Amino acid sequence: MEMTPRARWFALMAGERPDRIPTDYQATPEVTARLLRELDCANVESLYRRLRIDARRFITAAPLRTHHPDDAEADIWGVRYRKADYGSGTYDEPVFHPLAHAASPREVDAWRWPDASDFDYSVITRFLDADDGFRPIHCGCFEPFLLYGYLRGLERSFEDLALRPDLALAILGRIFAFHFEHLRRSFEAGGGRIDLTWVAEDLGAQTGPLMSLATYRRFLLPHQIQIADLARSFGIHVMYHSDGAARPFLPDLVNRVGIEFLNPIQWRCPGMDRASLVADFGDRIIFHGSIDNQWTLPFGSPDDVRSEVRESIRIYEPARWICNPCHNLQPVTPTENIVAMYEAIDAWG
Repeated sequence: MEMTPRARWFALMAGERPDRIPTDYQATPEVTARLLRELDCANVESLYRRLRIDARRFITAAPLRTHHPDDAEADIWGVRYRKADYGSGTYDEPVFHPLAHAASPREVDAWRWPDASDFDYSVITRFLDADDGFRPIHCGCFEPFLLYGYLRGLERSFEDLALRPDLALAILGRIFAFHFEHLRRSFEAGGGRIDLTWVAEDLGAQTGPLMSLATYRRFLLPHQIQIADLARSFGIHVMYHSDGAARPFLPDLVNRVGIEFLNPIQWRCPGMDRASLVADFGDRIIFHGSIDNQWTLPFGSPDDVRSEVRESIRIYEPARWICNPCHNLQPVTPTENIVAMYEAIDAWG
């Protein structure tokens, strides 16, 4: 009997073999719109079924306010964005950092921070009451240093970790306090029916780590452990996202944070080769991603994509793997390459 997408994910988490290797989906809105049009799919669910994708369903609490109380042009954190056009789509880029000039923890405390009460959590309960249980349910993300960079500016944020640690700890403490309560209320509203959550931080760049292991342990690790523990207290499984060369952090993530999934496996980056990761961590975590979307998917041929899928199946055979592009599919990726990836894993997985 063929498994449902949710059953495939849960088989992996139980250390069992599903009927086939599960798949997932990440793409920019422009790519999704193109696939719907070119594959003649009425909606995203029909796209998933057309390509046999085991994608998650995402739920979130509904915000009761959409902007900062002191700035109608900013989001709830006080950050303003501008759309950056890259030719075939747009991204929202932060252009105003409300805490850029904060100089002390006292100024940080004086800032008007969002409150977990500014959300309606009943929408989560209603969504789950109507859900058919066909797909895994994902709720929440904790990625504090990304938000820190929006609040302070990226260059200044890295300076803070070395030069202004008290300020950094004050801001990160505020970010953590909001997310802990926001996620607690979200998970509570889920009533035991939420399956997965993100604990995340981009710890690696293309050629090496973005910070030292000591810096990570001082500023980020303690809060990641607490959020992961919170999720587990509700029976929720922890996925971890880090781009790039994140290999030095993996022992802490696996042994101390207790992650169950690692995403996205940019295997061309130093230390992230698939076979080495399988040898070191394959008995403890599920690998999620791996199909290269910087070279193979956008610039290779359908045969190149199929070859990488086949190679990944071989490498991950002793471990557990969910086939997924190793970040959002971009508009430069041809439709035939995307289809080739999903058809290959369906045929051989």
